[in-house]
Amino acid sequence: MDRWLSVVWIALIAAVVALLAVPAGREAFEAATKAHPYPMGIAKIALLGTMGELLGGKIVTGKWRLGGIRLWQRVLVWALLGVMFTAVFPLFSFGVDGLLDKGLLPGKGIVLVTAFWKSFFMNMIFAFPMMVLHRITDTLIDRNQLFSSWPLVEVFVGIDWRNMFRVVGAACIWFWIPAHTLTFVLPPEYRVMSAALLAIVLGMILGIAKKRARAAQAGGAA
Repeated sequence: MDRWLSVVWIALIAAVVALLAVPAGREAFEAATKAHPYPMGIAKIALLGTMGELLGGKIVTGKWRLGGIRLWQRVLVWALLGVMFTAVFPLFSFGVDGLLDKGLLPGKGIVLVTAFWKSFFMNMIFAFPMMVLHRITDTLIDRNQLFSSWPLVEVFVGIDWRNMFRVVGAACIWFWIPAHTLTFVLPPEYRVMSAALLAIVLGMILGIAKKRARAAQAGGAA
């Protein structure tokens, strides 16, 4: 079963790549994204973000897990993040364009520098809090408390902040800023799709952080 799930996971990624590689599919994708940005953002992040989280789970446990993880709740959280991503990319894009126009940042008219500034501010302001939010919702789902009163203080204090900063926080600098710089070079209709594909990497990073946190807890208990 584990091998078949790996085949299905790879096939889904291949299908997404094939859709964008075929001119007709790419044109339909662009038209749908322009006409329906929020539903498309939800669909893209819900699918690929969940796939990334499942991959992160495989990193933690060594095998694919679909049962007993409240999968539909995880899909729901990624769908809500899709709404956020759809708004956040133009928010930082237009904001940085305004700063450049007023001469408050250097590099106006240089595509790569402009993309860098957009990625820099998005990751310094938004990325780490978003990943902390995801860790909180992930913990709530694990505890079956997503739809009950949230013990936010307990969950927040229980986060392994050492690993969050060392793994997740550091990744904002060494990985996400360069990756989103390239994302901001793309046309606007492809940016959320790029973020969705990168959500697979996010799942891996969060999975590694979670695995280290569990190892640290096990070591402390011993």
